[in-house]
Amino acid sequence: MESTVRQNEHQRLTAQNTELATLAGGLAHEIRNPLSTIGMNLELLAEELEDEDSARARRMRKRITNLQAECRNLEDILNAFLQFAKAGELDLAEASLNDVVLEYIGFLEPQADSLNVELRPHLDSNLPLIMMDRALIRQALVNLGRNAMEAMPGGGSIDFLTHSRMGQVVLEIIDTGKGMDEKTLSRMFQAFFSTRSGGSGLGLPTVRRIVEAHNGQISCESEPGKGTRFTIVFPPSSESSLLKTQ
Repeated sequence: MESTVRQNEHQRLTAQNTELATLAGGLAHEIRNPLSTIGMNLELLAEELEDEDSARARRMRKRITNLQAECRNLEDILNAFLQFAKAGELDLAEASLNDVVLEYIGFLEPQADSLNVELRPHLDSNLPLIMMDRALIRQALVNLGRNAMEAMPGGGSIDFLTHSRMGQVVLEIIDTGKGMDEKTLSRMFQAFFSTRSGGSGLGLPTVRRIVEAHNGQISCESEPGKGTRFTIVFPPSSESSLLKTQ
């Protein structure tokens, strides 16, 4: 009975995710076409003013530059929204969470070194496998890592821990950054909420959609000045293999 309920719930969520992804793809197409036209015309205007050095021309070039920056910002928001919408579309296979974490740490190391951030893996060698979409789990790590790095402009450390708990597979990501207050904690998974100027407000909501699409759970503990801990819990592949056939 419980297995049937889980299968039905998964089918419902899959249908919702497919509909959202389809709508997002159509919206992206409708927005990108005029956005591309605007960008192209701004480039042409900039070229026409290139050889002029009057005060009026300089003012116009500055305004064009500002508009081009806003177009790029809109493109970034659009890409973030597409990631959010497609986060529930899974291509599942049995895999090791440790492998994905180590791969991501290797990718992040050059940026971390440049910002004086130490990356410290503590991975359980006997960790059970999980059913995962590697690309989406990697995207979740990228979003969490970006948040952690931005919280430590003066350097610090990020710990990546994996272990088993009550038969579940657990990933903890702990940073020594500036932390979050209660208000931010209560709203951080809301779409389009951001404390960072220019942020899309879709990074953490996308992480939550990815985790929940994998039948997992995510929670966060944080205090201002004391860093942040994200805890993600996944079912082992023996419990989640039914998702692969949906």
